[in-house]
Amino acid sequence: MSKTLPKDGLAGLKAHFNQDLTAGFLVFLIALPLCLGISMASGFPPFAGIITAMVGGLFVSPLMGSRLSIKGPAAGLISIAVAAVAELGQGDAAAGYRYALAVVVITGLVQVAFALLKLGRYVDFFPTSAVHGMLAAIGIIIIAKQLPVLLGATPEGKTPIALLMELPQLVRRADAHDALVGLSSLALLFGYAWLPFKKFKATVPPQLIVLVLGIGLGAYFVLDPKFLVHLPESFSAGFVLPDFGLLGSATTWKYVLMFSLVGSLESLLTVKAVDGLDPYRRKSDANRDLLAVGLGNSVAGLLGGLPMIAEVVRSSANVSNGAQTRWANFYHGLALLLFVALLPGLLQMIPLSALAAMLIFTGYRLANPKLFRSTFQIGWDQLAVFLVTIGLTLAEDLLVGIFAGIAVEFLLQVFSLKGKVRSVTRAQIHTEHRDEGEHVELEGAFSFANIIKLGKTLEPLKSAPHAVVDARKAKMLDHSTMELLHAVQHEVERANGHLEVLYPEDAKPLGKHELSTRVVNK
Repeated sequence: MSKTLPKDGLAGLKAHFNQDLTAGFLVFLIALPLCLGISMASGFPPFAGIITAMVGGLFVSPLMGSRLSIKGPAAGLISIAVAAVAELGQGDAAAGYRYALAVVVITGLVQVAFALLKLGRYVDFFPTSAVHGMLAAIGIIIIAKQLPVLLGATPEGKTPIALLMELPQLVRRADAHDALVGLSSLALLFGYAWLPFKKFKATVPPQLIVLVLGIGLGAYFVLDPKFLVHLPESFSAGFVLPDFGLLGSATTWKYVLMFSLVGSLESLLTVKAVDGLDPYRRKSDANRDLLAVGLGNSVAGLLGGLPMIAEVVRSSANVSNGAQTRWANFYHGLALLLFVALLPGLLQMIPLSALAAMLIFTGYRLANPKLFRSTFQIGWDQLAVFLVTIGLTLAEDLLVGIFAGIAVEFLLQVFSLKGKVRSVTRAQIHTEHRDEGEHVELEGAFSFANIIKLGKTLEPLKSAPHAVVDARKAKMLDHSTMELLHAVQHEVERANGHLEVLYPEDAKPLGKHELSTRVVNK
């Protein structure tokens, strides 16, 4: 691996033009159908998702603190967006859309405030299993909401659980031709990995094949226009101004809070994950990235777009296709602008069922059954947090689900420490510089509640040639703490240093995984 970091800014534009342009174009092929599908699933017009991706690429790229993430609409915010349109509009979808745009604008300003207050680092406060549970619940919601669209059937149920229970009736009411397009697209997405032609698959994303297949089958069956994408009569007509008429409504601020917390959390977690994929291991500036996303959200909302985040699927594709700098995100936005401005007629040939198939595939990846098994292996405590978060998110909403998961995590830690509530947050960290290297001693219980302080203490160790973290006096090291120690240890090793972690000898792990919560019961 080359030790020379890619150039940034205008120097990077020239030095890495070919690599970034290629990666940006391939990401555009994935982003185009997903932007349309996510937008419609959110209760927004199809063009709204395109607006967000264009703003995320053309406006946000030079501002963001992440080099390789792709900014745009995300499936993870669908459930909040569709609920906002419905509740704010009270049955009037057009009005609900414009009121929701005002929410997006305000959300962006709140995120800017988060960034200026340096709150980006607090993403680590949220327990890992609660975050995974939130994402899995979002995946289930996406699947449930898109099943009627996939089959071309009108649903009677409204909630995700009701829609899943209604599946047999949806099958009986399905439009045969539209369902065939959707099911063929879904089969292709799930079976793509098993197809031959490795070189072809390495360069052509499955979403593009689904797009071509859907358009071809839709034209062959002459699908009813109600099953196809509808765009504004002209490019300029797609831009819509927000309505701030409900600015004083508690409902407006409820959705501002939901978008701000969930969107910021998901975006920052994606940036953190993409840093791990970066071949050069460049570390992003979380607060700068949150500032850029906030500004982008306000601009997108003013133009008629969805909220944006750093999106994980497109960001992963960006890295795997050889992106070097922020310019890849810019080129993906530019390609979208050129395509919708020059070839709008082609977009209106896309069947909605093909877009639904892509979203269901995305939802499946968020709620992959393997995630349930791996969480169980980490420990029964993490499985409980994971399942409670999913259950209450499906029954109530995302905010209730994520905070219920945090509450369950805290209560289980109290239970593990035999009812000593104060001991869950009481911990001492002693640092000392010794001849053999930096020495950090942990005493007490370490959990998500004090992980911010621990992370700040461990940060200087990443550049130390030799360091020791002595946790033999710790009463508890929860899963989030174990993940942090493991991550810091790997970063030190990548920098050719050595970090030794000494764990409590009599600690009992709550699962079979190396990162399971460890508790000393003496």
